[in-house]
Amino acid sequence: MSKGRDKHQERHHGLSMFGKDLVRRCGAHCELCNASGKSLSIFEVPPVAVEPSYEHCLMVCETCKEQVERPKRLDANHWRCLGTTMWSEVTAAKVTAIVILNHLAKKEPWAQELLEQAYLQPEETEWIAQWTLGAK
Repeated sequence: MSKGRDKHQERHHGLSMFGKDLVRRCGAHCELCNASGKSLSIFEVPPVAVEPSYEHCLMVCETCKEQVERPKRLDANHWRCLGTTMWSEVTAAKVTAIVILNHLAKKEPWAQELLEQAYLQPEETEWIAQWTLGAK
């Protein structure tokens, strides 16, 4: 086995340790769009630390995960749900919502209007500043 594959499997194992707690926290709903009855997977909110962190993990549906990972394919209408998510008590969900809204606000007036209502803690603002959608 390659060194890269070993690291990937080790990280995947580390993330899976959070699985039960994440499922309990999300109540079988996507933590971004609140969809239920869909397959959910763990999404690590950037910036990703060397060691997996529960606080940087979300349970998300395939639609949300694909769009966040490929922001050129964002369906603006899908993300209207962020008006609720931006008030989440789960910091990773709130941060992700604001990052997506920042991206959408370039073309979508409704996203800009939501951003104007946002209230952020200093540590949330700091986290958001470290992540731009589409940047690696």
